[in-house]
Amino acid sequence: MVEKHDLPRVKDKLWIWGNEFAEHNKEWGIKGLSQMTPAEGAFYLGVPNILLGRAYGKPAPPFEQYVVRLSPLKRIVWSIVGSAGETESNEIDLAYSLAARFPNICGLMMDDFFHLPPSPVDENGKIAVFTPMEIKAIKEESITSGRKLDLWVVLYDEQLDLPVGEHLKQCDVISLFRWNAKEIDNLERNFERLEKLSPLSRKVLGCYMYDWGNKKLMPISLMEKQCQLGLRWLQEKRIEGMLFCSSSICDLGLETVEWTRKWIQKVGEKKLNE
Repeated sequence: MVEKHDLPRVKDKLWIWGNEFAEHNKEWGIKGLSQMTPAEGAFYLGVPNILLGRAYGKPAPPFEQYVVRLSPLKRIVWSIVGSAGETESNEIDLAYSLAARFPNICGLMMDDFFHLPPSPVDENGKIAVFTPMEIKAIKEESITSGRKLDLWVVLYDEQLDLPVGEHLKQCDVISLFRWNAKEIDNLERNFERLEKLSPLSRKVLGCYMYDWGNKKLMPISLMEKQCQLGLRWLQEKRIEGMLFCSSSICDLGLETVEWTRKWIQKVGEKKLNE
């Protein structure tokens, strides 16, 4: 029998999506230039785990000194496919090299992995950056390199209608995001669709703190709704984490960020039943 003091806390299941200083924020209607590093974002929000996303070529290799700054964090997931589905030929090998040196690197993330409607197929007829067989090979390489790393993938609500089942079958963790904040009203229905589409994968609820799709602030009511659903699903073991996006907006005075920070302070120490 697990003693209550040994049970995980809500905070243990919370993550932040870390981006380098976000010069691109202005493209999305966000005022102010963030000066917050990913590690500072985790500390500010009060979460122990970080997913380091690569965007606009940042961070750039070599990565070792960069990862040192993230070493105090409990768990790190490292990007092998960055924003807009960008990846380099040596991206995966670099990630394995980092994981060999830093034991808190526990996974690899494929961001913007599936092509978005209305053009879900690229010029090569592919709906994703890698084929299911290529994903399987990445997982096998992880095992043979000496330490099993979880393979994460981002999936957006609007991609649930695409033929992505075989790709998802090869992934360990699916992080479900919604690009438009209004889709939070359909979150329960869409999450049930994901559970049916990929019943064996572990799930993490992606939580934007800004309405990127409409380039505007997110209503606090919608932020609260997705957080309360996430907390309930953590307690019900339907998800194993919540991922807040992102560090690059945490120092710009957004009400949703401050609400989320206070919410984490309120619920973070609660115990979860095993």
